[in-house]
Amino acid sequence: MSELQKPKSKFGTLPVFFTAISTILGAVMFLRFGYAVGSVGFLGTLAIVFIGHLVTVPTSMSIAEIATNQKVEGGGEYYIISRSFGINIGAAIGVALYLSQAISVAFYVIAFAEAFDPVLAWLADAHGIYITDKRMISVPAILLLSILMLTKGADLGMKALYGVVFTLFVSLVMFFMGSTDYQMQGESFDMLAHVTTNDDFFMVFAIIFPAFTGMTAGVGLSGDLKDPKKAIPLGTVSATLIGMVIYLFIAYKLATNASPEDLVSDSLVMSKIALWGPIIPIGLAAATISSALGSIMVAPRTLQALAMDKIFPSGGLNAFLSKGKKKNNEPVNSTLVTVGIALFFVAMGDINSVAKVISMFFMVTYGAICTISFFQHFAADPSYRPAFRSKWFISLLGAVMCLFLVFKMDAAYAFFSLAIMVLIYLGLSRFNKEKAGMANIFQGVIFQLIRQIQVFIQKADKDDQTWRPSVICISGDAFERPAAFELMRWISHRYGFGTYLHFIKGYFSKETSEQSRSELERLIRVADISDSNVYVDTMVSPSYTSAIAQCLQLPSVSGKENNMILFEFSKANPVNLGLIMENYSMVRTSGFDTCILASSDRGLEVKTEIHIWITPSDFNNSNLMILLGYVILGHPQWKKAEIKISTIVNKSDMEEEKDELLELIKSGRLPISANNINIIEREEGRSIKESINEYSRDADLTIVGFRSEAVKQRGEELFMGFEDVGDVLFVNSTHSKEIK
Repeated sequence: MSELQKPKSKFGTLPVFFTAISTILGAVMFLRFGYAVGSVGFLGTLAIVFIGHLVTVPTSMSIAEIATNQKVEGGGEYYIISRSFGINIGAAIGVALYLSQAISVAFYVIAFAEAFDPVLAWLADAHGIYITDKRMISVPAILLLSILMLTKGADLGMKALYGVVFTLFVSLVMFFMGSTDYQMQGESFDMLAHVTTNDDFFMVFAIIFPAFTGMTAGVGLSGDLKDPKKAIPLGTVSATLIGMVIYLFIAYKLATNASPEDLVSDSLVMSKIALWGPIIPIGLAAATISSALGSIMVAPRTLQALAMDKIFPSGGLNAFLSKGKKKNNEPVNSTLVTVGIALFFVAMGDINSVAKVISMFFMVTYGAICTISFFQHFAADPSYRPAFRSKWFISLLGAVMCLFLVFKMDAAYAFFSLAIMVLIYLGLSRFNKEKAGMANIFQGVIFQLIRQIQVFIQKADKDDQTWRPSVICISGDAFERPAAFELMRWISHRYGFGTYLHFIKGYFSKETSEQSRSELERLIRVADISDSNVYVDTMVSPSYTSAIAQCLQLPSVSGKENNMILFEFSKANPVNLGLIMENYSMVRTSGFDTCILASSDRGLEVKTEIHIWITPSDFNNSNLMILLGYVILGHPQWKKAEIKISTIVNKSDMEEEKDELLELIKSGRLPISANNINIIEREEGRSIKESINEYSRDADLTIVGFRSEAVKQRGEELFMGFEDVGDVLFVNSTHSKEIK
């Protein structure tokens, strides 16, 4: 059993609800909500509440959905994101989430100090004691809070939380029971009444939105809950909806009991409305200290979960931060670090600009959670069976709204926040390469997307006017001679599609199945190291003939049918050539274009020349040979190479042949220079092979056409006799390709 799975405090649903609702009904409600009503009017404030909850409601429903499908362990939001997106992506968001939670402690403590304004005014008037620096309140407050948390842990936090929520409840009741001399009759109630300020609607929204962002606070207690699958959905969703209703009533109460001017100018205007004024500063103190309490409970658990996943480059640091008390795994060391960060920002005194970054990080977190829920719906994973289900369009709405609002609130801070997370991800990927694999959720989404695309392509009109190679290759020499795989890699890099099958001779059994899996892993590693776009697989079959028959019936990775097959043999030891000839007639009946690669031991990393030889008998083959040369040039290994076309004709036909080739190159917009067209006069007694051996001895790849009739007549001899040149690709096209 892991550290984070050990028995702990085992809280129920109420702590989740209280932690969330006390954070929702916090400092912003008491200090800035009146400013919003006075700045944008009652209707504008309603719009802020509803727009804000277009983010928070989908997020709370997404969290409820995810939490009822999987065991949510310590780390809360981080655990959900990292187990869905993968450790490195999840940790990049998780580190940003932790920092925002830790800095939030300082933010709430500074707001807590604001609640002492009446006390400070009384001390100044009655006793002549002037306290101008509120850090004299906030620093001792955070130290006291930290000492209590370190010594008593989350149990004390929960006990204190009940008292805080009770105080908050009383302050709201007395606020709604109060009234002022400011009377607004129903018929004269102006829902648009407001004063002109320098802040536009979205600036006011940015100030108010943090009031709605507490609904996930209780999720951070996931590792301490008795039944997270019940407590998180019920506590989170109910806190979100109840909080929204309360804010609507507060907006109405403020609009009907104070003028817009008073709402904007007096940050504690709620105390003028309440039945007993002092209850509002007391409620503010209770709300802010509860929010700080919630953050100081949640942030260390996020950091502890990050360290448990070993995402930091130092093993000692991971061990230090993940360490907890033996009794209940209370994150003591992570709490010390969190307190240090909070103290630093409390000492700064003013963190308005930092608060914007906090909001951005929270918004990105919510967007990630909604995206996870949406992806899970789209991925159609049969193991995703949550007890509580949101709707895919609700999750998508939440994700889109997060992206929209994060830039609307402050585009500069949005880019800054996202840049920080990208840098964190790059750093984590560098130090945690073994955790860089694709998460199951992405694999599921990609699988569904590929399936839909392939079905669409299959149903589309097959009478394509453009041709591209979709090649399948079967070879038993994948690890002895990589020439065939290299050619597939060149063809598949940009323009074509390739499937490379490693042939294992034998009957399918437990032993050959294990061998197949082992060699497939080797092939995948080779494909990954060489950065290829070739799809690799293995095939167990009793004979080479049966293997070819099987691969001719396989679908292409492109979703369309394969149109070409590639064989390979070694010029130094052409034992495979006989097998290829034995099965050529079967391949021909399939309608596939056929390529046979005669590989040599010659190999240079930098390729410079592709030679294409066209003879009068290559009527069907010539265009395919040229197109293949062009496709191969698309690979970076051939970026400095050029194509040279040679043809052997009678002296009387030389000019006409050259003109035809130049016109073909011009009309087809092929990157072949006129200087690279070599028209050779036919000589009596000199074979084409001799000319190829003479002119193409320095070529990196030589492409030669062949006809099926010649295979019947000459067999293996047709492909032999090219000892002076390097790799030779023999090409046979079933029908002439059109170069457009």
